[in-house]
Amino acid sequence: MEIYILAEGQTEERFIKDILAPSFRANRVFIKPILLPTSKGHSGGAVNFDRFLRNVRNTLKQYPDAIVTTMFDLYALSPSFPSFDEASRIQDVYQRVSLLESALHSHVIKVFNCDEKRFIAYIQPYEFEGLLFSDIEQLVSIEAGWEFSQDELQSIVDSVLTPEHINDGFDTKPSARLKMLSPKYKKTRHGPLIAKRVSLAVMESKCKHFSEWIEKLRLVG
Repeated sequence: MEIYILAEGQTEERFIKDILAPSFRANRVFIKPILLPTSKGHSGGAVNFDRFLRNVRNTLKQYPDAIVTTMFDLYALSPSFPSFDEASRIQDVYQRVSLLESALHSHVIKVFNCDEKRFIAYIQPYEFEGLLFSDIEQLVSIEAGWEFSQDELQSIVDSVLTPEHINDGFDTKPSARLKMLSPKYKKTRHGPLIAKRVSLAVMESKCKHFSEWIEKLRLVG
C-alpha cells in the first residue's frame, strides 16, 4: 500500500521522510511526501486551493491504487479552502479543523468522483511546530543553550490543554514561541531533528488530532 501526503513545506517533507514513513514500513505501507508548489517554480509555504486541487487530481490519477492525504497547518490556511469563513467563527480548534477537513474531503470526492476512502483530509492545529512541544525536555536538548528556555517553554505547554492548542496569533503561534531560543530555531533544520528526538509515540500521546490522523493511516494500510 502506498500513501502520498501532500505537504506545504520542506519541514513537513523531511518529517514525513525521516520519521513518519519508517514507522509504517514494517507493515509494508510506503508513505511518500509530495511538496506542493506555492507559485511557479517554488515549493513550500501557504497553499492556494486551486493549486491544491490540481495536485490532488494529478496524484489520484497517477497512483490509482494509493491513498492520498494532506498535512497542512491551520495557521495561515488559505481562505479559499471550503467552509473557511464558517470554520473561522468556531472557537474550539478541534471542531474548527474537523469542519475544514470534512468540507475538504467532500469537495475532493465530489469533484473527482473517487472512492471516499482514497482521500483523507488532515489539517494540523495550529502548526507543525505544535507537535514539538510534546516534550520540552527533549526539544531543548537539541542545541546547547536551549536549556535556559526550558522553564519558559514548559510554562507555555502548562497553560494550554494540549500542544495543539498553542494558538494562531502572529506572535503566539508555536513557531513564534520558539524565537526565544538561542541559538536561533531554524525551521527546516531543527524541526525534523526535534520531532525525531521527541518521538512519534510521544507526539501521538500528547496531540489528539495528530494521533487520530496517524491511526487513520494505519487502518487504511
